[in-house]
Amino acid sequence: MSNNSIPTAEVNPLQSIELWEDDVLVRYPEAGTPPKTKEEFRNYENSAKDATVREFYRLNHKYQTYDFVQQKRAEFLQFNRKELKVWEAMEFLNTLVDESDPDTDLDQLQHLLQTGEAIREDGYPDWFVLTGFIHDMGKVLCLFGEPQWAVVGDTFPVGCKFSDKIVYPEFFKDNPDSNDPRYNTKYGVYEPNCGLKNVTMSWGHDEYLYQIVKDYLPEPALYMIRYHSFYSQHREKAYDHLMDEHDHEMFKWVDKFNPYDLYSKSPKPPVVSELRPYYEGLIKKYLPETIRL
Repeated sequence: MSNNSIPTAEVNPLQSIELWEDDVLVRYPEAGTPPKTKEEFRNYENSAKDATVREFYRLNHKYQTYDFVQQKRAEFLQFNRKELKVWEAMEFLNTLVDESDPDTDLDQLQHLLQTGEAIREDGYPDWFVLTGFIHDMGKVLCLFGEPQWAVVGDTFPVGCKFSDKIVYPEFFKDNPDSNDPRYNTKYGVYEPNCGLKNVTMSWGHDEYLYQIVKDYLPEPALYMIRYHSFYSQHREKAYDHLMDEHDHEMFKWVDKFNPYDLYSKSPKPPVVSELRPYYEGLIKKYLPETIRL
């Protein structure tokens, strides 16, 4: 399916791509704290907000098929759109301005600096800090005209039966793979405990960034990047039957990362000019001088 064949109303159903993360926070509140009400997040009219979130998931679950993912991998993993220094890529991400978001004045770069700084404050290795800083860089897909549901959203395996632990599982009834005998069984195209390295995930910013940096960062960092939106597994354990022992060991790092991804945002803006030299040093240590998007 080309983007040109997708109706305009189905490209950007959310008023803000951050509404997806707000919904995750409602589903998975921070351990030891009472669940936040939806009213505590963004000051949209709530029934309209709930409707747009549901519509987002309906579209995500309808269109994220095994063939769609293969198409997107072929399209975007050529990395033929831009070549930038990593900090320039982060500034490019920062052009994803969200004027509809009444909840904060922080931009994408400041949010990611907050994540990195929270990790640094807790004394984790510098590669972990860098991972926190860049983990959402794949959202540049929005700047290439990709629909929201092909950029953000809970990720999940394609090519096998969709778990009922995925949010709004009823919407998978409209996904063609649900009626395809190649893909609608427990294991589908996979073997029991074949390992996630052999499993194709739904398409979005997680997989895209993983493919950009996979040759440069330690393996725990790559798991954090690739699976940080795989909530049906790291919160619900829905895909143990596909994971191998190594996956389970690496997911301990995903679990360490998850609180920083979800709970490190605050209204206090970091001073970018003060932090830039430190993060550029980390970038130089671990990543190439330029990356291709």
